Amino acid sequence: MDLYPAIDLRGGRVVRLEQGDFAREREYGTDPLQVARQFADAGASWVHIVDLDAAKGDGNNRAVVSTIAAALGASVKIQTGGGVRTLDDAQQLADAGVTRVVMGSAAVRDPDLVDVVSRVVRVAVGLDHRNGEVATHGWLRGSTLTLKSAVVQYPSADAFVITDISRDGMLAGPDIDGLRDIAQLTTTPVIASGGVAELNDLRALRDVRVSSNDDVRTLGGVIVGKAIYEARFTVAEAVKALRA
Repeated sequence: MDLYPAIDLRGGRVVRLEQGDFAREREYGTDPLQVARQFADAGASWVHIVDLDAAKGDGNNRAVVSTIAAALGASVKIQTGGGVRTLDDAQQLADAGVTRVVMGSAAVRDPDLVDVVSRVVRVAVGLDHRNGEVATHGWLRGSTLTLKSAVVQYPSADAFVITDISRDGMLAGPDIDGLRDIAQLTTTPVIASGGVAELNDLRALRDVRVSSNDDVRTLGGVIVGKAIYEARFTVAEAVKALRA
């Protein structure tokens, strides 16, 4: 199970939001490349980057993402989302060296677009939800799509990133049962996001098991942000806990 330490970008700065609320922002640094390098040096095999400005439709941090991918692409894989709405958006990120893009609102609006984009770069479908209802447009709008119906309509998805908005940035613990239920519905890897506060949360996610056709699987990974920035544990400790 992979660790995805997170870097959320706004105006070129490293920030975290509480429950996706842009008015509840806390800054954790002004050098995203340095933060990403620290994650890689600590043993992370992935870095998860979210372009909050692009997600909101208020500019973008694509140059920063490109700089990180160019500098660290040989040692760590980059997964990035936020404002990936078109094939051209995905192509630009792929050309910059990003391993996987995360598509949220665009994927919900047009599931076939995931098939098109997956021909040029691996795609994780980001399913950000409140009480099982998928939210779009930087978490600002609800939709009529449910998690359970969503995970069966993206056959070319390389992964699903499942974010419980109510837990994101709150250090309230992940929704273990909900994640298990969703993972049971698909053979596509499920990456958990939101709520991790301590190493025991990581161990609980690591120990989730789902099965189908005599195949027993674990979750594909977990995205962690605030708990690392608040020094609840280190990246090295998290990597070790997930591999134990």
